[in-house]
Amino acid sequence: MSAGTRAGSRTDWRQAGLVLMILVGLVGCAGAPAREPIHTAEYVDLERFMGDWYVIANIPTFIETGAHNAVETYRLDDDGTVATTFTFRKDGFDGEQKTYTPRGFVRDDGSNAVWGMRFVWPIKADYRIVWLNENYSQTVIGRNQRDYVWIMAREPTIPEADYREIVAFLGEQGYDTSMIQKVPQRWD
Repeated sequence: MSAGTRAGSRTDWRQAGLVLMILVGLVGCAGAPAREPIHTAEYVDLERFMGDWYVIANIPTFIETGAHNAVETYRLDDDGTVATTFTFRKDGFDGEQKTYTPRGFVRDDGSNAVWGMRFVWPIKADYRIVWLNENYSQTVIGRNQRDYVWIMAREPTIPEADYREIVAFLGEQGYDTSMIQKVPQRWD
């Protein structure tokens, strides 16, 4: 086996280990006390929701710590699942580009707002569209555990008043808003 093949295998295993650690964090709260389900958007038109979303702020998972220019992209496949691509630069605008490709599964056909997000088969992490503005330009993805959250928009920035309103909404939903961090976005 060549050194390049061994290095590639190590990288694959390292990435698989990172994904496994994310999953442990995302589903590890299963033994936590039950909470009232978080509010979700009343209805999500999946076709309108597809496309690029810039991550404006979040309570990051450990792999997202230090993320710059984070973008989540959704594509609705013929089988009804959502092909997802999450990319960002690690620790700076010139940092290493990271890419993750989980798959979304709509769990609530009535609202389309409750998904399972699968990073590794067969585990599907809780993923909920908890807020979506009328013109589909800003959204918030949350979880029942209130441990992670993603404030996203179709543009790399949003007005500060909108940001404050969304953060206040998340506080009302039971999030510790002191944990929310803005994600640096700079596109030249």
